[in-house]
Amino acid sequence: MNTEHNDWLFEIKPKEGLLRLNLKEVWQYRDLLLLFVKRDVVTLYKQTVLGPLWYVVQPLITSLIFTLIFNNIANISTGTIPPFLFNLAGVTTWNYFKDCLTDTADTFKKNEAIFGKVYFPRIIMPLSIIVSNLIKFGIQLAILGAFYSYFLASGYDLKPNNFIILFPILVLFMGMLGLGLGMIISSMVTKYRDLTFLVSFGVQLLMYVSLVVLPLSLFQEKGYEWAVKYNPMAYIIETARFLLLNEGRVSIFGIVYTSTTTVVVLLAGIVIFNKTEKHFIDTI
Repeated sequence: MNTEHNDWLFEIKPKEGLLRLNLKEVWQYRDLLLLFVKRDVVTLYKQTVLGPLWYVVQPLITSLIFTLIFNNIANISTGTIPPFLFNLAGVTTWNYFKDCLTDTADTFKKNEAIFGKVYFPRIIMPLSIIVSNLIKFGIQLAILGAFYSYFLASGYDLKPNNFIILFPILVLFMGMLGLGLGMIISSMVTKYRDLTFLVSFGVQLLMYVSLVVLPLSLFQEKGYEWAVKYNPMAYIIETARFLLLNEGRVSIFGIVYTSTTTVVVLLAGIVIFNKTEKHFIDTI
């Protein structure tokens, strides 16, 4: 009997290397990636009263509260930048990183039903979170632009930095850092469920030493610069304000340290994520 050799269209097998992303396979599943992005954007506020308006309301209310407490009551100066705009720039930048981190940190736990029934490149799930949060970030960035125009029309001397064209690179670093940390935490959550609560608490504390509402000059004046010196998000937010509002400064050390830390964290996240996905279904 004659037998013919048939080539399989897809062959599912364990990854050969822990650092292997298999981008070719991810590209083949790009429709699934877009489907997950649509799911994240549409279903998040589907059964809420305000719906997608929460994308706008949340940073505005947060910035308003920070302005009242830190600038009006605590009398913390933001230089020539209007306090509300100063805080809105920090909150908008921080929200993208925070959402990427916290949403990715629950990847295995929230999608265990899907992971246990059908095969697709697992890396697609955290990647879809980064992309969907990018859409939300774009909306909030547009709101920041609207208030920037309002204060400019009100007579404030505002102008973006000449290097503002580098802002997309800064956003890329935020996404990479959030993705790397999120994948590390999501892998640990498969064994230690209570880590999710610790992450939520830790993110809230991290915000206050990431220059979201407190300027770097205040830490330097009080002698607490060490509290932000080794925090890559502090340099990212300070750089974001420098590019958007031409306020603050950017150090060579901050650029090198943030770039190096981001790459190391992302590579570590990929290694741990790839290692965990092989056996997480037995421990989740």
